[in-house]
Amino acid sequence: MPREIQRDVVQRLVAAGAQLVDVLPRAEYDAEHIAGAINIPLKELTRETAARLDPGRPVIVYCHDTQ
Repeated sequence: MPREIQRDVVQRLVAAGAQLVDVLPRAEYDAEHIAGAINIPLKELTRETAARLDPGRPVIVYCHDTQ
């Protein structure tokens, strides 16, 4: 079930092996993103694009939109 988590929790989870997925469009991802994040734009998120992820590891999805 999706839930909001704080930055320190994200850092701890990523250090423990979680996958960090940024769902912003490619241009925004290219301009600025968290180091190590995987970009899968939300509008392109499908079963096929999600296959890039390791199903055995937790996934953290984030989107930072300033608009």
